[in-house]
Amino acid sequence: MPLGLLLSFVREDVPAGDVTSDSLLSGQRCTARIVAREEGVIAGLEEASALFQAHGVMVSPRLGDGEPVDAGAVIATLEGPARAVLLVERTALNILGRMSGIATMTRRLQVILDRVGTGCRIASTRKTAPGLRILDKKAVILGGGDPHRMTLSDGILIKDNHLALVPLEDAVLKAKAYSRYRKVEIEVQTPDEALMAARAGADILLLDNMSPAVIRECLSRLESAGLREGLLVEVSGGVTEENLPGYAMEGVDLISMGTLTHSVKNLDVSLEIIHQ
Repeated sequence: MPLGLLLSFVREDVPAGDVTSDSLLSGQRCTARIVAREEGVIAGLEEASALFQAHGVMVSPRLGDGEPVDAGAVIATLEGPARAVLLVERTALNILGRMSGIATMTRRLQVILDRVGTGCRIASTRKTAPGLRILDKKAVILGGGDPHRMTLSDGILIKDNHLALVPLEDAVLKAKAYSRYRKVEIEVQTPDEALMAARAGADILLLDNMSPAVIRECLSRLESAGLREGLLVEVSGGVTEENLPGYAMEGVDLISMGTLTHSVKNLDVSLEIIHQ
């Protein structure tokens, strides 16, 4: 994310100065540390460091983005003007906590899939917080997941509301004619729709809100029809951490979950000033 945009987050928190620090502090310098209060995967340290450094604070990372962290571990140490440390503190921790929370959940879900052993990968969706998509998607990548589409401009994905306006076969054919460079993905809700879309030339099928039993039927019918070669299969809808292994069957390439970014549980991180 551009530094200017990161700095705008600080300005949102400090539109007219930090009146508390301004009233109490002058030119003191301090040393501080950023600590993880729970185990997880670190993400957002690059952005947090950039914010502190832009305000004259030296950052010494103890870990890198994408690395696991234990509860109580020091993530980074800081040294610089006390007012600058306190000015940036909350914005930096908000970014670090949110991104680490996303990376932690992504890593946990990918580990579940890896244990199943079918080669399936976890992916995010566009259900991100406005203004934070770049950070949310980066956190998914750091957690070992697939970011999927960043924007509507990145790929063709024909969804149910498109199909309410354009018949399925026509939609696939129009999309293929529009761009031979981009793959065409289409959301289907029944085995019959899956076969129809594959025969029309779809490159990726998004099996939406199907039970594992129906997904198996789709895969079996696609295989019997000779339509599996080169066809990617994504599953989405109704998938939770608890039932995830049941969806990671042979033949499913990707499982996308909006919960990675729309229901974020921040990793608990804090900043502690070290008393000299």
